[in-house]
Amino acid sequence: MSFSDRMQEELTNAIKARDPLRLSTLRMVKAALQYKEIEKRKPLEEAESLQVLHTLVKQRRESVQQFTLGKRLDLAEKETQEIRIIEAFLPAPASEGEMQQAIAAALAETGATSAKQMGAVMKAARAALSGKTVDGKLLSDKIRERLS
Repeated sequence: MSFSDRMQEELTNAIKARDPLRLSTLRMVKAALQYKEIEKRKPLEEAESLQVLHTLVKQRRESVQQFTLGKRLDLAEKETQEIRIIEAFLPAPASEGEMQQAIAAALAETGATSAKQMGAVMKAARAALSGKTVDGKLLSDKIRERLS
């Protein structure tokens, strides 16, 4: 089943279940995907769709942080629930062991020994973890730790 078909099916299920949060979240995701498609002037590939979802999750995480600082826990909880709904469409996150293996392989491949070569290591590690959901900040922190 293609990504857009799965999204449409989930949207239909949310309408039937009368789940307002899930419905509004899925509509927001669908609108973001359509906007990106119009922007590119061609249908999105799977990887591009996933990138849009990653962006939406990142935006929601930043919102949760701001709402928590502003003591608006009700809005922070709503954003957290939206994150869970969106993450259901993303591939499984990379485990700690997989990240360590990818970093070790990237270090061996690039021969990096200092933080100046971090960009090359990041690129190689991301390539090794393709197909998995990876938190870029967490990955860069782990690489920086290994290089220092």
